Amino acid sequence: MATIYKEISLQADPDDVWDAVRDVAAVHTRLVPGVLADTRMDGNCRVVTFASGLLVRELIVTIDDQARRLVYASVGGRATHHNASFQVCAGTEGRTRLVWITDVLPDEIAAPIRETVEQCTEAIKKALDKSTP
Repeated sequence: MATIYKEISLQADPDDVWDAVRDVAAVHTRLVPGVLADTRMDGNCRVVTFASGLLVRELIVTIDDQARRLVYASVGGRATHHNASFQVCAGTEGRTRLVWITDVLPDEIAAPIRETVEQCTEAIKKALDKSTP
């Protein structure tokens, strides 16, 4: 199983970052604008539309406000397993550490998912980091 681990340092209040992460129906406008074009909810699943037109269905597994942790799993598609989590951690000097971990099978699809994570990371920084112009 491939694991993609991404730690993002943001000049932002952890409560503000968590508010954007936990708003699962607005991920396309609040967290990764430009990478995602749309999000719609279907029960406890969100259906995200990437800017490329790709549709992905994601089961929202948990939203834990106390731990500031979101877990979701992509269902259907090429992955036989795709589970991811975001955790928002308070940093020092007004910074927030956002930890994003994705586990995926088969290993062969890890490269394009890693590329998407990198694109999303840049979008997250632009959307939430107060030091980013």
